[in-house]
Amino acid sequence: MKKEYIKREFYINKIAPFIHKDVIKILVGQRRVGKSYMLFQLIDHIKSIDDRHEVIYINKEMHDFEFIKNASDLLDYVHKKTDKNRNNYIFIDEVQEIQNFEKAIRSLLVEGGYDVYCTGSNANLLSKEIATRLAGRYMEFEIFCLSYDEFLKFHNLEESHDSLLKYIKYGGLPFLIHLKLEEHIIYDYLNNIYKTILYKDIIARHRVRNTAFLERLVEYLAENTGSLVSAKKISDFLKSQKINISPNVVLNYLSYLVSAFFVFKVPRADIQGKKIFEIGEKYYFEDLGLRHAVKGYRQADIGKILENLVFLHLKISGYTIYTGKLADKEIDFVCTRENEKLYVQVAYHITDQKVHEREFGNLEMIRDNHPKIVVSMDEMMGKGYKGIKHLHLRQFLTEYK
Repeated sequence: MKKEYIKREFYINKIAPFIHKDVIKILVGQRRVGKSYMLFQLIDHIKSIDDRHEVIYINKEMHDFEFIKNASDLLDYVHKKTDKNRNNYIFIDEVQEIQNFEKAIRSLLVEGGYDVYCTGSNANLLSKEIATRLAGRYMEFEIFCLSYDEFLKFHNLEESHDSLLKYIKYGGLPFLIHLKLEEHIIYDYLNNIYKTILYKDIIARHRVRNTAFLERLVEYLAENTGSLVSAKKISDFLKSQKINISPNVVLNYLSYLVSAFFVFKVPRADIQGKKIFEIGEKYYFEDLGLRHAVKGYRQADIGKILENLVFLHLKISGYTIYTGKLADKEIDFVCTRENEKLYVQVAYHITDQKVHEREFGNLEMIRDNHPKIVVSMDEMMGKGYKGIKHLHLRQFLTEYK
């Protein structure tokens, strides 16, 4: 079980205050973002602070633990491994693969004397079962692909324009540190991860029949990253392509992609009335490298790619994010975090007065004093405009957290 890893202290610091607390710690996120290695880091952290530790480790992706199929099997195994004279820490990787796992975890909580940590790769399954059985008794921590700072650390790179381009092009899956950052190598790997997510975490788990449509849907989201999307709009587009899929089926398939943490759904909100619209949302990819594996990396897509990247940075930084509507204007991101609020517009370059008016003018229309930022790749930056900051993407990713 001993593994070498690069520490992701951002997550350790978030989880550490809940060690020894009577709540289940659940680490969720897309396949291959590093949840298993976060368990190893937590194990080592606990060993460093508790001389009386007893670690019980279960990984449902390993053949050694195939016999643990349901809640009863899990309880039997844990009880056999328990040392009543020590502090028992239970680590379960891919807990959703154990039938009725929530019953076993609840039983262990009632028994007392266990500190439980789990990982999972299916948001719908975990949230449904946990909300039913463990309401108020768990903390969820979302693990993401590498932030830009982490990408630099993992790949031992200096912060530079070239480093940023590598991050934009290849994404932030941690395993990339074991590969040469060359297109044919990286995208071969990413294509295999994409197929695994699609077939194991979505098609097999949800018994998807129309796999061809699911693949077309992912391609559509890649092509329309950052654009307003609705089930009816997708259904109408497909009808124009002689494919008849109802909006309800589209909604189901979109929910499967979201539940596997493959894409994020960002609802639209009216900034003045604070109303959340039920129709029309945006979708962004958890990892840009996987998006490119689906659609290819094209310079023509740079605007939507940068918008996805800024979204990910805000998401990793802990913001709840909406896309904003103000009269007939659009605000890319309306972000809240505790008592903070932030408005962000994203552009590749501020090339002319029309673009300037769209990006800065839209923010200027918001009549409050919360920070407002335009993020772009312009090399020549001014001091902003009427209190609205103008930041280069590199500055935003490294300084604004």
